[in-house]
Order: sequence, then structure tokens, then C-alpha cells
Amino acid sequence: MIKRKRIFSKAVRTMIAAAFAALFLMPTVLTMANSFMSKTEIAANYGAILDNASESRKGSRTFVSEKVNLKFIPDQVTFSQYASVLFRSPEYLLKFWNSVILVAPIVIFQLLIAALAAYSFTRFRGRIKEIIFFVYIILMLMPYQVTLVPNYLVSKWLNIINTRWAILLPGFFAPFSVFLLTKFMRRIPVSLIESAEIDGAGEWQIFTRVCLPMSKSSLFSVAILVFIDYWNMVEQPLILLSNTDMHPLSVFLSKINTGEVGLAFAVATIYMVPTLLLFLYGEEYLVEGIAYSGAVKG
Repeated sequence: MIKRKRIFSKAVRTMIAAAFAALFLMPTVLTMANSFMSKTEIAANYGAILDNASESRKGSRTFVSEKVNLKFIPDQVTFSQYASVLFRSPEYLLKFWNSVILVAPIVIFQLLIAALAAYSFTRFRGRIKEIIFFVYIILMLMPYQVTLVPNYLVSKWLNIINTRWAILLPGFFAPFSVFLLTKFMRRIPVSLIESAEIDGAGEWQIFTRVCLPMSKSSLFSVAILVFIDYWNMVEQPLILLSNTDMHPLSVFLSKINTGEVGLAFAVATIYMVPTLLLFLYGEEYLVEGIAYSGAVKG
């Protein structure tokens, strides 16, 4: 009887979790499905909403009385939207590569700098270092909008406004990665580090052969979180880059008008691909790193 109750309880929890998962995934699946629809089919399914959005821009709002037809399977699959994005409208592809040029260096150098800083905070304790680490925590808790004005003033003083360096440099030294990696490295047993010292390993060897390999899951999880954060950035390019040719796709997506909603679905799908691939590849590392499991491999 008790075993049946446990099975029933587990089945109910699984069904509830599956329902929430389907609910959260529905917008993503709907976007991908609609990207393969023709303009005529999109207008037929969402015409009421699109017309109301156009009227709202003009200052008048009307109640949408017609039912919106949410379709997950197109009547006729077409790649015309993707052909327009990839071949007939190169500006979309240009914005995509702008995002890659901005985000990839930030992820790489932020991880490199954060790993070195985290090792320093782990190996060398002291009041001054604890105060510096506390400052890191305070900076991490502050939203980016609070530090946006100081970043703008410093960038203007360095004469890098309207250049990619205005976004890259603050991204390289963000405190979020330092905090997470420090917390993870401090869980590495001191006995392992002392054993490496007894074997004659120097600080660089301890860092590269002991701490980094054991922090692999944490590095992957931080890389995924940093990538998602900067891949979706909007405020930084709008404030620090006046040249729209350097804006990433995240900014450009918001400027697609309702007359190009079909292209918006295709562009949004292309925009999601790197994030989805990174998440699917590093899902195990992401969960393991955040849960602080796997710190010691047996």
C-alpha cells in the first residue's frame, strides 16, 4: 500500500512537472513553428493582434474580439522567411555576427580573469582580500542599470565611446564569475593542494593541474550563464554604441515592425540556436556546477 502511494505521488509530481515544462516551452516551440509559415498564414492566424498593435502605435486601442489561432504545425512548410533573412536581407546576418563578436570575447576573457582572481581569493586569505571579495559581492548585487552611468563616464574618459571596447572591457571584469568560481574553488579540499605542494608543484601548476580540472563543471556553468546574459543585452549597446551598424541582434529584434512579423519569427529562431546548443551541450555541467556537486572526483 505504501509502495503504491509512493508510485502515485511520483507520477503526480512528474505530470505536474511535465505540464509546467510544456507551458514554459510553448513560446519557444511556437516561435520555431511559426518561422516556417508563410506571410499569408501568419496574417490569417494573428491578423487581429497585428492590426490592434498597429492601431496602438497610432494612439487608438481596440478590443481584440477575434480568436487568435495558435498553430504548432504549419499548413504548408516554407523556408521563405529564412531565405529572406539569410540571403535577401544581409543586415540580419550582420547583426547576428555583431552579437558573436561582442559575446565570444567577453565569455572567454571573463572566465580567464575570473579563474585567476578566484584562485587568488582561494589560496591567499587575509583581511584585505576578504574586504576586496566583499566589494565584489556588493558590485554583483547591484543591477547593471546602476553602474551604467559610471561605465559611460569611464568609457568617455577613455575615449572608447561608440567602440566595441566600451562593452568588452566592463564585460571582461564583471564580478559575477569571480564570486561563483571563488565559492566553488574554496570547496576543493586543502589536503589535495597540500599534496601537490609536497610533490613540488608551484602555484601555476596547482592552478592549472588541480584547481582548474576540478572546477570544470563550475567553469561550464558560469560560461553558459555569462553567454546568456550578454547574448540578450540591450541597454549596453543602446547607451554605449551610437553607431547602429555595431548593434547586436538583441537590439535589432525589438525594431522589427509588425509588417515583418514573419521575419521576426525566423530571426528569433536563428537567435535562439546558439543558446540552445550551448545549453544542450553543457546542461549536465550547468546543473553540476550550480549544485556544487562533483567538487571531488573519486
